[in-house]
Amino acid sequence: MGRLSDMANKAKKMAKGHSDKVDKGVERAERTVDERTGGRYDAQTDKASDTVRRSYESEDDERQ
Repeated sequence: MGRLSDMANKAKKMAKGHSDKVDKGVERAERTVDERTGGRYDAQTDKASDTVRRSYESEDDERQ
């Protein structure tokens, strides 16, 4: 696929080992977007953060 795919895979590998820190970052990003938009995109930010969490949690679950 290329460089973007490689970067995404590296990010997932890093997230697996530091899921607590990644969760805090995802929550902070979601909160920031909600604050700046007045909550207009709350459903979308919730969906996006859930998708991000599943992307690295599912790989953790597969290995256990």
